Amino acid sequence: MDTDQPINVGIIGCGAIIAQYLANFRRLEDINLVAVADLDPARAQAVADSYDGVRALSVDALLADDDVELVLNLTIPAAHAEVALRAIAAGKSVYGEKPLAATTAEARQVLDAARTAGVVVGCAPDTVLGTGIQTARKAIDDGLIGKPISATATMVTPGHERWHPNPDFYYQPGGGPLLDMGPYYVSALVTLLGPVVSVIGAASHTRDERTIGSGPREGQTVPVAIDTHVTGVLVHASGALSTLVMSFDAVKTKSPNIEVHGERGSLVVPDPNHFDGDVQLFALGADHWETLPVSAGYTDSGRGFGIADLIRTPAGQEPRAGGALAFHALEVMESVLASAHTGAPVRIGSTVARPAPVQLATLAATALAAAP
Repeated sequence: MDTDQPINVGIIGCGAIIAQYLANFRRLEDINLVAVADLDPARAQAVADSYDGVRALSVDALLADDDVELVLNLTIPAAHAEVALRAIAAGKSVYGEKPLAATTAEARQVLDAARTAGVVVGCAPDTVLGTGIQTARKAIDDGLIGKPISATATMVTPGHERWHPNPDFYYQPGGGPLLDMGPYYVSALVTLLGPVVSVIGAASHTRDERTIGSGPREGQTVPVAIDTHVTGVLVHASGALSTLVMSFDAVKTKSPNIEVHGERGSLVVPDPNHFDGDVQLFALGADHWETLPVSAGYTDSGRGFGIADLIRTPAGQEPRAGGALAFHALEVMESVLASAHTGAPVRIGSTVARPAPVQLATLAATALAAAP
């Protein structure tokens, strides 16, 4: 977009994740939140009451509002494509929560529609823009581990139903550990090691239903219609191999969230669901792990910084947290699941350039600790 004026944003979907965006929007001068909408009008009104200058609207009214230039799509994954397509049809750019859509077919429709309409598509996760992933990426680019050989990415939790009051969508098509948490890990791996050309996967599930552990529905069960433990091997165009383990079944792990191995060293990368964290290097011939100084990425960042970065992206260039990366990550994940069901490797049809690195910088007008 590359505009020197704040952009007017409207949010569709006022669920649990919105609080993190609201806290950061208050700190980002590039973003002017003007309206919110939700299928539950009371939820939208509660958000509007908490944020000066914000109007609570119906979804239709928000999409028709000429003041709204970009729609932040915080709906459930099954609705991501429908809402994005409606926003694009109304002439608005879109930034969505991950994944870009429930399927690559739907995601392709979104990108094609945006291209035709001349609007921009961005997509979470924007955690890859923080100091954690970016410092690790700089270490790789600076040759601290030599030529990258492999990576491991591990996410283990016994399930979101323990804390989420309405976890149903996590266990329906479009959910599951890979499509829910995998975007953080796959986007980070592509940022670190480049695009993926083929995958092979395997998957399983341990239970046919889950019991909600908190909130007004505590004790109710929800059916499980997807695999809840997924593993895959990603072959990067560079020749590096990444191994994924994504589980809603296993209890705990001591494995690093991401570890990258090269000819001259190994790198521990912080949790890609976070924006910061220590990057550790064990160089060939060393006798201990070294914590690297923060050297790249947006400091004090959080959810919503991808929109600010998108606004500053020169016209005609793909945003770092853009639709192309989100589509590639979604195709990789969908292909791992397809391979798990057939037992055969799957070639990845899309590709994407590694997003441009983020120099060490501060986007927020105030420090995180000062945010109201």
